Amino acid sequence: MSLSAAFLDELRARTLLSALIGKTVKLQRAGREFRACCPFHNEKTPSFYVNDEKGFYHCFGCSAHGDAIRWMTDQRGLPFIDAVKELAAAAGMEMPAPDPRAAEEAERADTLHGVMGEAQRWFSEQLDGISGAGARAYLDRRGVSESTRRAFGLGFAPDSRSQLRGALKTAGDPMLVEAGLLISVEGKEPYDRFRDRLMIPIRDPRGRVIAFGGRIIGQGEPKYLNSPDTPLFDKGRTLYNLDKAAPAARKAGRIIVVEGYLDVIALAQVGIGEAVAPLGTALTEAQLERLWRMNDVPILCFDGDSAGQKAAIRAGQRALPLLAPGRSLAFVTLPAGQDPDDLIRAGGVVTVEALLDRPEPLVDRLWRHALEEGELATPEQRAGLRRRLADMAAAIGDADVRQQYQAEFRERFEARFLTRRRDSGPRTGTGGGGRPFIRGFARPASTAARGIGATGIDRVLAKSVAAGLLRFPAEIARHMEALAGLEFHDPAIARLMTALVEVAITDQTLDNGRLSTILATSEYNNVAHELLRADSLPFSFTRRDAEPEKARADLDEAIQVMVSRPEVDAALHAATGRLQARFDDETFAEQQRLLGLRGDVERRLANLMQGGEDGREFEGE
Repeated sequence: MSLSAAFLDELRARTLLSALIGKTVKLQRAGREFRACCPFHNEKTPSFYVNDEKGFYHCFGCSAHGDAIRWMTDQRGLPFIDAVKELAAAAGMEMPAPDPRAAEEAERADTLHGVMGEAQRWFSEQLDGISGAGARAYLDRRGVSESTRRAFGLGFAPDSRSQLRGALKTAGDPMLVEAGLLISVEGKEPYDRFRDRLMIPIRDPRGRVIAFGGRIIGQGEPKYLNSPDTPLFDKGRTLYNLDKAAPAARKAGRIIVVEGYLDVIALAQVGIGEAVAPLGTALTEAQLERLWRMNDVPILCFDGDSAGQKAAIRAGQRALPLLAPGRSLAFVTLPAGQDPDDLIRAGGVVTVEALLDRPEPLVDRLWRHALEEGELATPEQRAGLRRRLADMAAAIGDADVRQQYQAEFRERFEARFLTRRRDSGPRTGTGGGGRPFIRGFARPASTAARGIGATGIDRVLAKSVAAGLLRFPAEIARHMEALAGLEFHDPAIARLMTALVEVAITDQTLDNGRLSTILATSEYNNVAHELLRADSLPFSFTRRDAEPEKARADLDEAIQVMVSRPEVDAALHAATGRLQARFDDETFAEQQRLLGLRGDVERRLANLMQGGEDGREFEGE
């Protein structure tokens, strides 16, 4: 079906956005707009605004933004065309006539939905009949109640190659094959795909049956058998129980991912209805995107055995390129050998909720996995850990999130390994080729950022960082790559920074005495001396009498600000340029997000400056 821009614009114009959103969100009038607590993320102070005049909503907390159609797809979980149809019906508009091919496909899809619905009803009848006794006994052992069986539409496929085919013969073999209910072999009669299995219907977001999962009753392989991909069913884009979990997730403020169908059913039976499951494979990018539409931080609750933990870490690694500010994953690890049903039987829903209340953040899970991958007794093994951490951080697509992970991994690595070395005496920390020990954790990422950095780095900040590194030369090696990637407006500071980095490459355990000796015989001695005598640099790390630990921490923060500010400025400059050339909602939201990041950087810098100003003059060496 072809939908013209004019039709969609008319549809938006006829839809009162506040009335649409107000059906599920409590809106309050705020001048010419409406506001509410955002339905896309948990918050206590309203930051979600609806503007009827402009026809869009926007959240200043999580940057959710869109129009009436986007609301239906993101908040209701409807496919685009279904969202348009529902809005058009409410607005009294006729949908454009589909082209013949599209009409034929839509008719076939409707027919397939009908066939799948008939199959589900037939399977349910078999579960209640004589042949379903074994399946009912299995459900009894699992503690699945009669009401739960009805709610999830469970059924049974008899151990027969033709009973379903015969029951649905009016649909015809070609339709049953296309629906994935029969298997067709050239030269032979088609036969039933599912035999002697507990049948679990898989539904789309609108609650229509699109596929089945079948669990073997008794012995046999495979233990679980899913429908093949069909015109209705794409395994990599579907989540089991999404139709029921989506509204439950909005109410509970969380979405939980478990390993299998029966885990979902066991949780729902004790009141945790916001659980979904992938369909026998690792979580895909499309499934992750569906989860993030419902909650910023889905909770992955996998078994504690080896297979469950491998699935958890695979999901975490697959999510890395898709991470964004505020959008992540969390993990709950069940006791070894137990699934949610076992846990519920052992300790009740209270035990499950206690685990769900303390999920492990993604960064912690990745760090723990990296530590557990190998021994860490030798420098080579620790270098391997450093490389694994750097590779994981590098996989993150969003520059802001990537930089935060790089900094976090660096701090954890140093706290665990380098602090111990400093305490035990001097020790060279270079790897092969004279490269810095902390290589790969922080660097300005773009040419545009370096260009802005040449004029945009605050001169007082640059001078102060240089003075701080002169006072704490052991810190140079930690930040050498970030510093080497910056361009400084002041030529003297630029040359001094280059010299400091070059010295640190060959001697990463510099102390004040060693650095003073090197500078005394170089052309940079006068510049360094003037910096150390400066009495107008407003940072703790430029003071001779500053508390060392606080000064080092402030110096690290100042360098992070100096590195990140050009990146933010470059991205903001680009977004503003695009917005001036052609306004669009997504670019506007991106510009607003970057303005917020720029404000955060400025506040961090202001806090550092306040921490250094206490009315005392700076003393010379």
